[in-house]
Order: sequence, then structure tokens, then C-alpha cells
Amino acid sequence: MTTTLTSLDTAQDARPDSASNGSGTPVPASFTRLYRRIARRETHSPRSLLAIVLAVIVIVALAWVGTEIVIALLGAPALLVAPADMFAGTLGLVDAPVAIVATAGILVAVIGLVLVIAAVSPGRRARHLLSAERTAIVVDNEVIASALARHASLAGNVDPDNASVSVSHRHAVVHLTPTSGIPVDRAVVTEAVTRQLDSYGLRPPVSARIQIAENGRIGA
Repeated sequence: MTTTLTSLDTAQDARPDSASNGSGTPVPASFTRLYRRIARRETHSPRSLLAIVLAVIVIVALAWVGTEIVIALLGAPALLVAPADMFAGTLGLVDAPVAIVATAGILVAVIGLVLVIAAVSPGRRARHLLSAERTAIVVDNEVIASALARHASLAGNVDPDNASVSVSHRHAVVHLTPTSGIPVDRAVVTEAVTRQLDSYGLRPPVSARIQIAENGRIGA
């Protein structure tokens, strides 16, 4: 079972008891593994776009080389570079300055390393999990941000329109613009936001950062 929340106000209701399935019976290990797989699928995305882009680049490059070879066999002028010139240029790298060859080698190595890391590491969706054993509860980062903005504005005595939150994989950045003449207690806001994050039981855990604008807004 997978539950996607559109509001964190129902988080406690949607989260079942962690030790049982509601009747006192422990959750089977097979169910736990199933929920773990479902949760990973809902919070991670495949690298399909990267694979498609790389495949298109390789196909275009091979098509171009093949076209140049056919044109050379027909005795027609090359589109860009003749195969013989490409081969001669490759052999000419041996006589090139060491600095140029080293720079090119490092650049190719870095590109290869980035591609390997991108291929091995999964992509992440803008979602978090709520702690639960009987089900996989998924919540979008936008929902988390909306709930935190509401609590932060109440704790800081700030108009809701002047409170904004951005949630990433590990951090929630709260930005408040106070009303002119009414200071915002950073400690109170931090405590309120942290308390809410702890009550959600997000996985992976999210820490709060509070940013308060130096200049207030008149009539906010």
C-alpha cells in the first residue's frame, strides 16, 4: 500500500502504528521489504533522460562518421572533416605539446567520471517518506514547505504571504519578511519549525534553517 499525502495535517491519521498492523500482529518481514521497495521507487527516478541524450549523441556521431566515410569512397568533398584528416589529426596528438594532451586527458577523465557517477547513483524525486512500517507514506516537498510556512508564520507573527519555505533533500530553508516595527524571534520560529519536522518523522531527516529579512514590510 502506498499513500501520497496532499496535506501534512492528516499525517498522524495516515500513519499507522509502527509495531503492528492494527490487530496486534507484527508486520511480516516480507511486507516490510515490499514497502521498502515501493518507497524507493516513489522517491527515486531513473536516469532515462541522461541515457536518451547520450544515446542520441552517440547515434548522431556514428551517423556522421559513416556518412563521411561513404562520401570519401565516392570521391565527393567532405561535409566537415574527411576520414583521412581525422585519422591524421588523431596521430598528430603524439606531437602536440604535453600541456594540451594532459589537459585533454584530464577533461575526458572528468567527463567519464561524471557519467559513471550519474549511471551508478539513482536520481531523486522531490519527495520524502513519513515513518511507517505498515505502509509507504510519500509526501511531496511542496506539501512539506506549505505546512512549514504556515507554522513559521504563526510562530513569527508574520503574514502568511510573507513566509516562504524551500525544502531540499536534507534542509528546509524558511524565509520570513517581518512587519515593520514588529521583530521576529528567531529562536521561537526555529523551535516551532523543528518541532513540526520532528513530528512528521521524515526520511531522510530534514533540518531547518531560518532566514529573516533585515527590512520589514509596511502593512504586512
